[in-house]
Amino acid sequence: MAASWEESVEYSINTIYLLFSAYLVFVMQLGFAMLCAGSVRAKNAMNIMLTNVVDAVVGSLSFYLFGFAFAFGEGARSNPFIGTSFFALKDIPSSSYGYDYSFFLFQWAFAIAVAGITSGSIAERTQFSAYLIFSCFLSGFVYPVVAHWVWSESGWLSPNSSNLFLGSGAIDFAGSGVVHLVGGVAGLWGSFIEGPRVGRFDAFGKPIPIRGHNATLVVLGTFLLWFGWFGFNPGSFDKILVAYPDTTDQGNWTSVGRTAVITTLAGSTAGIVTLFGRRLIVGHWDALDVCNGVLGGFVAITSGCAVVEPWAAVVCGFFAAWVLIGLNILALKLQFDDPLEATQLHGGCGAWGLIFTGLFAKEEFVIQAYNSGTVGTVRPYGLLMGGGWGLLGAQVTEVLVIAGWVSLTMGPLFYALHSLEILRISIDEEVAGLDVSSHGGHAYVHSDENHPRFYAEYVSLQDN
Repeated sequence: MAASWEESVEYSINTIYLLFSAYLVFVMQLGFAMLCAGSVRAKNAMNIMLTNVVDAVVGSLSFYLFGFAFAFGEGARSNPFIGTSFFALKDIPSSSYGYDYSFFLFQWAFAIAVAGITSGSIAERTQFSAYLIFSCFLSGFVYPVVAHWVWSESGWLSPNSSNLFLGSGAIDFAGSGVVHLVGGVAGLWGSFIEGPRVGRFDAFGKPIPIRGHNATLVVLGTFLLWFGWFGFNPGSFDKILVAYPDTTDQGNWTSVGRTAVITTLAGSTAGIVTLFGRRLIVGHWDALDVCNGVLGGFVAITSGCAVVEPWAAVVCGFFAAWVLIGLNILALKLQFDDPLEATQLHGGCGAWGLIFTGLFAKEEFVIQAYNSGTVGTVRPYGLLMGGGWGLLGAQVTEVLVIAGWVSLTMGPLFYALHSLEILRISIDEEVAGLDVSSHGGHAYVHSDENHPRFYAEYVSLQDN
């Protein structure tokens, strides 16, 4: 039956909104590239920028061929644990207008972000061939399975499932766990198996600072990621024209602005707390610490951005900052070397974000986001908001199963690559830099006027 004029308009507006959000999320790849490039030494800038491009290129094909089907496939092999393994596009949810390619594009933009997170953990010491292997596996299989659990209507942890886990399902609205915790745990195993960079710790285990070469790129990358997060979080309302009967607000469109504000408040709070917290610890103001603090707040609020009040976002950001600071201190004590703090930031703050949602989710917002305001609906909500233990139990379960799944898949993969001696570059290559050893030259034009210190190092390496 042909759709009515009103349905056509509604579909068009929802599609435009979803595509616009997908474009914003894709801009985050540029943010990752700038952030990562500025955070590494100049001799590895070309390598890190290439890996970020590869995330998008490899992720496009792997998510098209396999990933989307694992995440959202509705074919004969679909089940609560894993989607169908058939080719993806034939399993895209259909509508009266045919296949919804805009939904695929939005989900693809999320998938390629996961590999970008992991690349930061193993920066400056990883063979490019190994990167191609794990990036494809992560975006084509490991991440999509988790996305299926939480975001597919047939997923066993999904809050949209007909059989809700613990009567609630896990609320991970835009992916503190599905995206960030997955990337963080994968980075944990990669960095742990590879070991620290040459010179990161002295013979007594004392950390030696290795500063990135360009703070300007780090700040630029942070603002690009901030911009992209307005597609990441509010954009996860993939349909904004949805009626909310018998509730205060009247549709998803009324929640989009609130979600954007909540995202901003959490990131800003985490940034300012990190600024002052690190000032007390190290004795000076550091723009790079603020950047990571802001991102940590965004990661944490991504789970509950649609179901909490603005004041709760401030609470989320405050504790996210201390989670990040504490895990960074612990990482140094354990001689764990993550050049971009990706494990601590995305893994630690992502886990906190899931727990936070289980504590502070508001009943009215939960019903709006997951039941379209159906009259008489009762759902568990935040424990500290009077909603009982059901939601918090589901959130803790999500943290544990993601950590377990990613460890069981990515851990053995990194170990196998290490055993085959195709994971880490040699000491000589690491000292010279990946740009020279693997990519035919540096990212920058060198001259005595423009880069005197780096040029002298480069000439010395060439002479030797």
